[in-house]
Amino acid sequence: MSEREPVLWGEGPSAWRRALGLVGMSDDLMSVRILAAFGSAQDRSLLRQAAAMAPIPIDIVEADSVAAARSRLLANAIDVAFLDVAAAPDELTSFIAAARSTKPAPFVILVAAAAWGKREPKADGLAPDGIVAKPAMIEQATVLIDRCIKLRMPSRVLVVDDSATMRNIVRKLLTGIRFPLEIAEAEEGIAALKQIASGKFDFVFLDYSMPGLNGIETLAEIKRQYPKVQVVIMTSVPDEAVAERARAAGAAAFLRKPFYPADIDAVLQGIYGLRASARTW
Repeated sequence: MSEREPVLWGEGPSAWRRALGLVGMSDDLMSVRILAAFGSAQDRSLLRQAAAMAPIPIDIVEADSVAAARSRLLANAIDVAFLDVAAAPDELTSFIAAARSTKPAPFVILVAAAAWGKREPKADGLAPDGIVAKPAMIEQATVLIDRCIKLRMPSRVLVVDDSATMRNIVRKLLTGIRFPLEIAEAEEGIAALKQIASGKFDFVFLDYSMPGLNGIETLAEIKRQYPKVQVVIMTSVPDEAVAERARAAGAAAFLRKPFYPADIDAVLQGIYGLRASARTW
């Protein structure tokens, strides 16, 4: 498991709260409602057990079919819906369409067997927000609950680019995606490092070509001082060697300018572990 997937079973909600950066946050500030419509009752029971260990209230709404899940969706304010990837395509289409029309729209994540062959599922062009392996152990269910909490919590993002115009473009793109984000800006590498030192950031969208510290140098320093911060390198340079250097320095993903909200969605889905087949390089 990655460093973003803590195994805290048996350590209690306080340990999980510390790992997720929720120390000092009152339980009544946030809750998550999850719709579980996958596998057997025993499979879904693992999710309930993990939810009971969570640092915030987690409400699990169960359904034994996608059709039943659609009824639950319309009757409840759902944050995240887990559906069985083996369901009929027309049922998935109907559910995803209904979810997209709900305000606020829940994240729709398909659950596949461990032996799933990495095929990207789509329901008549309506793609889910991610696909994950069905949890077989409590630790894996704990990771799913962790991801659901992260989807509900706003992540702090720092946009670093020496061009004010480009920072404004990236900010607008970030505000147009479905992930909840709090966005700050820095105009060069040193300023970025100072901001990261004074505040907790989850992601940094970092330009490659900057005066002073360039993107790779800034990336290396971020990963040295703050290894858990996920860094996405942005560049208009059409050179595969740049991507290789960024990967070697610890970048989580790489975006070529111009990019679009769907590209950012794919990057964040990969970072959150919601789309195992996605390639962001």
